[in-house]
Amino acid sequence: MALTATNFLPFHRALIEDEEINAVVRVLQSGWLTSGPRVKEFETAFASYTGASHALAVNSCTAALHLALAAIGIEAGDEVIVPTMTFAASGEVVLYFGAKPVLVDCLPGSFHMDPDCVERAITPRTRAILPVHYGGYPCDMDRILEIARRHGLKVIEDAAHALPASYKGRPVGTLGDITCFSFYATKTMTTGEGGMATTENEEYADRMRILSLHGISKDAWKRYSAEGTWRYDILEAGYKYNFTDLQAALGLAQLAKCDSMTASRAAIASRYTEALGDLEAFKTPVAPAEVGHAWHLYVLQVNASALRIGRDQVIEEFHKRGIGTSVHFIPLHLHSLYRDQLGYRPGQFPNAEQQFERAISLPIYPGMEQADTDRVIEALREVAREYQR
Repeated sequence: MALTATNFLPFHRALIEDEEINAVVRVLQSGWLTSGPRVKEFETAFASYTGASHALAVNSCTAALHLALAAIGIEAGDEVIVPTMTFAASGEVVLYFGAKPVLVDCLPGSFHMDPDCVERAITPRTRAILPVHYGGYPCDMDRILEIARRHGLKVIEDAAHALPASYKGRPVGTLGDITCFSFYATKTMTTGEGGMATTENEEYADRMRILSLHGISKDAWKRYSAEGTWRYDILEAGYKYNFTDLQAALGLAQLAKCDSMTASRAAIASRYTEALGDLEAFKTPVAPAEVGHAWHLYVLQVNASALRIGRDQVIEEFHKRGIGTSVHFIPLHLHSLYRDQLGYRPGQFPNAEQQFERAISLPIYPGMEQADTDRVIEALREVAREYQR
């Protein structure tokens, strides 16, 4: 008999406590709500936390990716290599320039871009590689960076899932030319909406900062402060991508407990893996030994040969039991935009399609009680028993 749901267990719930609430209230009481001193404090703290030389807070990871590509000089007609296994933002920012996102497949049995496919996709028009650190652990950055150096390409990392993650002892945020993080509501730390770009390159940092607020000269936010001036200069056409002090207050409180929240996620992941390892119906995720996993996602894969139902039906069974799940992601080449305008087609990237068709993201977030994880585990065991071949 199926478990009876007495309440809905969401796929994600942000851990918002008194520290976050009090920090936001203090900003409201300060009278300075938009980009100001708290944003600068958050950028400094984030740079220190990741080990980056420069950090720029913006209103989304999409904005960070857009600014990163602008900073390295992407133009119409250029090509940027992007994994098909990613969210919309990774590809669409390339299109903003009139450039082409050149999609590549995953490694077999992986959600990460295949470096061999990357190398084969390089043409005289290629300007950058955009790896996505899917789920919370880094791609094979040694190979990607070596390929980029050999071909004179830039590396812009989509690290929306990867705070805090590391690769062979180095924090994500210090590996490629520019790294872009997300603080969306479901991420490992949140400011509701928001993002960050980190870089070791001062020139890139300055260009992104200018472009992030209408192309106005640096420190334009100070024009409303005691040390500022009403005079400013517009250096080039920019964007409205600035971060706010309200968001920064939330971000500073979240960043202070980022390590403890990651430990909570890792503990839940370990519990899932230990409890589900004997089920033939499902394959649990495995992270390479040389990486530090942020555990933004815990992606289980359905073994179709062991069940009489597929992934979509498993999700329906979870919904009946009052448990939220998600799927990350529908590969880009399967969407109408990429088929109709860019000529991609189903079947072109079989590894990504296989990973997608089997994937279910389970609830994993700080604040989950052991009873919550037990509920998820028992639901999986129940489905495996009921629908086994």
